[in-house]
Amino acid sequence: MKKFNIRKVLDGLTAASSSSSAAAAASLQSGNRENDMIQETLQSEHFQLCKTLRHGFPYQPSSMAFDPVQKILAIGTQSGALRLFGRAGVECYCQHESGSAVIQLEFLVNEGALVSALADDSIHLWNLRQKLPAILHSLKFNRERITFCHLPFQSKWLYVGTERGNIHIVNVESFTLSGYVIMWNKAIELSSKTHPGPVVHISDNPMDEGKLLIGFECGIVVLWDLKSKKADYRYNYDEAIHSVAWHHEGKQFVCSHSDGTLTTWNVRAPAKPAQIITPHGKQPKDGKKPEPCKPILKVEYKTTRAGDPFMILCGGLSYDTVGRRACLTVMHGKSTAVLEMDYPIVDFLTLCETPYPNDFQEPYAVVVLLEKDLVVIDLAQIGYPIFENPYPLSIHESPVTCCEYFADCPAEVIPALYSVGSRQKRQGFSKKEWPVSGGNWGQGTLSFSEVIITGHADGSIKFWDASALMLQVLYKLKTAKVFEKPRGKEEKSSTEIVDEDPFAIQILSWCPESRVLCVAGVSAHVIVYRFSKQEVTTEVVQLLEVRMQCELNEVESPEVGGEQASAVSTPGTSSSPQTSLPQSHPSTSSNNSSDGLRDNVPCLKVRSSPLKQSPGYQVELLIQLVWVSGEPPQQITSLAVNSAYGLVAFGNGNGLAVVDYLQKTLLLNMSIAELYGSTDPHHRQPRSPRKARQPSAGLCDGNEASATPEEKCKSPTSARISRKINMIADQKDERRVRRHCSLPGKKQQSCVKEMKRKHAASFRETSLRDPNARDNSFSRSRSSSVTSLDRESREVISSFYFCDSLSKKSETVALPSLWVGTSLGSMLTIALTVPSTPEQRMQQPVGVCFCGSVVRLKGGILRMAQLDASGMLLPHVYEPWYEPNAPEEEKERPRRRRPTSPPSSQENQDCQYAVVCSEKQAKVVALPSQNCIYEHNITEASFVLRADVVTMTTGVGLACFCANGHIMTLSVPSLRPLLDVNYLPLTDMRIARTFCFSNQGQALYLTSPTEIQRITYSQETCDNLQEMLGELFTPVETPEAPNRGFFKGLFGGGAQSLDREDLFGEVAAGKASRSLAQHIPGPGGMEGMKGAASGVVGELARARIALDERGQKLGELEERTAAMMSSADSFSRHAHDIMLKYKDKKWYQL
Repeated sequence: MKKFNIRKVLDGLTAASSSSSAAAAASLQSGNRENDMIQETLQSEHFQLCKTLRHGFPYQPSSMAFDPVQKILAIGTQSGALRLFGRAGVECYCQHESGSAVIQLEFLVNEGALVSALADDSIHLWNLRQKLPAILHSLKFNRERITFCHLPFQSKWLYVGTERGNIHIVNVESFTLSGYVIMWNKAIELSSKTHPGPVVHISDNPMDEGKLLIGFECGIVVLWDLKSKKADYRYNYDEAIHSVAWHHEGKQFVCSHSDGTLTTWNVRAPAKPAQIITPHGKQPKDGKKPEPCKPILKVEYKTTRAGDPFMILCGGLSYDTVGRRACLTVMHGKSTAVLEMDYPIVDFLTLCETPYPNDFQEPYAVVVLLEKDLVVIDLAQIGYPIFENPYPLSIHESPVTCCEYFADCPAEVIPALYSVGSRQKRQGFSKKEWPVSGGNWGQGTLSFSEVIITGHADGSIKFWDASALMLQVLYKLKTAKVFEKPRGKEEKSSTEIVDEDPFAIQILSWCPESRVLCVAGVSAHVIVYRFSKQEVTTEVVQLLEVRMQCELNEVESPEVGGEQASAVSTPGTSSSPQTSLPQSHPSTSSNNSSDGLRDNVPCLKVRSSPLKQSPGYQVELLIQLVWVSGEPPQQITSLAVNSAYGLVAFGNGNGLAVVDYLQKTLLLNMSIAELYGSTDPHHRQPRSPRKARQPSAGLCDGNEASATPEEKCKSPTSARISRKINMIADQKDERRVRRHCSLPGKKQQSCVKEMKRKHAASFRETSLRDPNARDNSFSRSRSSSVTSLDRESREVISSFYFCDSLSKKSETVALPSLWVGTSLGSMLTIALTVPSTPEQRMQQPVGVCFCGSVVRLKGGILRMAQLDASGMLLPHVYEPWYEPNAPEEEKERPRRRRPTSPPSSQENQDCQYAVVCSEKQAKVVALPSQNCIYEHNITEASFVLRADVVTMTTGVGLACFCANGHIMTLSVPSLRPLLDVNYLPLTDMRIARTFCFSNQGQALYLTSPTEIQRITYSQETCDNLQEMLGELFTPVETPEAPNRGFFKGLFGGGAQSLDREDLFGEVAAGKASRSLAQHIPGPGGMEGMKGAASGVVGELARARIALDERGQKLGELEERTAAMMSSADSFSRHAHDIMLKYKDKKWYQL
């Protein structure tokens, strides 16, 4: 027997390992030497991260104000945000650091400043004379809660009402408190034994600034004489007060109450109201008091010279109007108009021709702030039409479910979309110009056009023009028109897998050059659209049903497998694959298997009547996944369309499918294991049987006979059906079956192993698919929700990329290919043989050849891209747009455009590079050698949510957004880190679902359900941002005060002015208590005002700034003086105490 020498074996292993490592190192060095020739132009100084603009409706609005001279509208929100609107394209976003709700806003009219009052009892002064407004001063009340503020026109003294019923006065120049305080017990009658409640209203008499009208919640209104410091009149009513409005002559005022009544009071007749009306109350015939109604939350009383006054109010509806929408009531003379709103009313303001309260107001419009909309009503036209809103406030018309951002688009795309979208505009708007017209546009612009596409829960898709830091809707597409809509819940199809929003958009794939659009919905359907300028009527919607499954248990014997699968046609074969013919509507919708389970049934019913398609995007092909043996189809996790090849690819947890949308045929349908073939790196062993969850979680027991079909589809994103897997499998049969793929025309697909029966919630499939979960918090990492054991058994298709590439190591000419990325980090290639001429393309089938795996990474593949030999990004192959509905004799079909193929090389020199990014790392692979030349681990503790290979002005880079909030950029191909900023922690799945990068350093995400936040990571854009932003403040002359007239001036009937400085100044009123409020200097400072004032504002603004500086210096001097006085008082007290201590003691007792 031969002796076994272990030493020789070890020596052989050592030599083999050293030689292999040396070979690997040599290949890596050669690759590096090869790439030393590539000159990378991107450097870290080319990157800087900053916010640019926020578009959309302010989320959860709480207050509103309008500057009638500057024509600027301000809206505050419950999260402390401040949105400022001027003319179309002039918007600004600010944020209070505390995040407390904004309860009231007050403009310093035509002064370029704004006062905000917050729920944390702080008030802030904003400087609007600079492009990015900043806080100049803040005042934090310590002992009292702020309930109401009032700033008279052209006054520097702000009245602040509190919950205790007191009124304090703040100097807005120095932001210091006056010693003048109106105490509640002095304002009400001394005989009153109860507290009047919080201050709900403050206003001065339009004709006498020395008279202040104070409304308390309990129903008491007090007219306070500021000079004599006492109440002139007190007006009592039994019902609580919500608001008060003056007549411009100062002789009457109107109060709105909690019982739906309006009381009109004569100033000099406090005994009883001059008039009591209930606008929406039913008047009894016997003369009794009308039934109480809902509270009138706000009333405004506006007069006109030529006609009756306007009385505008919200609320006050009868209690029997249950379910009625919120209404705004306009009372003008004897007519009363009730205007229904789509959402509850937050606030409203009446826009008037004059800013002076003591003149005829001449109202011309009403701005109504709703919970989810902003409406402006034209009061001058009959019927009160609304103005057409120029702001992009309809982003949330239906909740946003996905978003894509395209910068540097073809120049003709935006005009084409605008031309078809302009026909969709509503009619019946007011013919007048939008009244909020303040501000000026920025001077600088971006040289490239940008398009944002949003997919929504109702199946609609919106195209937005995002060029030049603006946002304007271009075109809206409704994908739900393809399907039959159930009229009621009882008519809902039992095959639907989504309880709500079955048409919600899940993934978008758009080719700007060819204008081909492909969308995937939550009901496992894919729609291909072509752009046309002509209207067509489609009699029958082209339908293709796809049966995707992976069930090894059903393969009983080799003969069965042979009947169900055959080899896919390869590029060299002459056999043409059988294709499933397009079906007009789901004719198999009634097909059931022998055991009564749903089978071959799509989730949605296709429209059977003719479909009229307007100019724009028109349906080319509808693809639906069908139920398989009682199981619903899995939702689609990845999607890609290519116009040059005429193909669309989509995948999920069962596998992938490739459809020829030109020939309307299914080209490829195979499982992931079949895609690997014999080189499958994963051991797809059956998982241990787990204890089934409750039916409400969407799972059923391993015994499917005990579960009803209704129990199997509770939620679109919950895990579906889990079967026990047969533990005994023939390894040889498994390997044999893996080499086959189902023919496109077959309804029964070949299956490999019983892989997952649950619908994978991993990767992009988490709660991103559930419209109901779109705002859920994301407080845990994916590793906690999807364990590594589950991930091994839940491999899904995560990404696609069509390109002309060197798919095989032996290739020297680039051929059409499809790159496939999976959630377990594998990148595989499929070679395609596409007929060259248009005639052959429509007659001959596309050939398919599987090239196997190219590279493996940690984590799921997110993005793939292709570089040429010089390191430049190869553009995707596409076919230029042509009119699909043009007559055949007029149709000039352009040839498809493709990147230049690399020259043939006898030495197998690498001519292309594949950039692959996963959730954990990025790699650059040389083609055709498939050597990994660069590798970078992006993150260890977190994972990448979004990655894109982007083109900058100076080069190409890889941009990544991680779940821990970091935004990073890497150079390409060397993958050097260029930028790493901890920008935004992932607080909810909305950000993960909508964050996307684009070219030229642009990115965006949905920061709230109603707002899009745009950011830039380009240093060039950051440097030019100030020039591109619009200006809110523009120098405008304040209108002249109304003429008092000869007789009014002679007999003193005009407006009475008041020198408030003599009343509220420190000399007359003294100092306020230091413990009442704390002054906080703002970060804006005076330098910002100087910068904003220079050049644009002129001498007038500089004089105003000088006054502000003087006020600030005086304020600082007052603070220092007060500190010295306090120190002197303290020293005096200590000296007095010492004197008392030693006063009566003898010298020997000291």
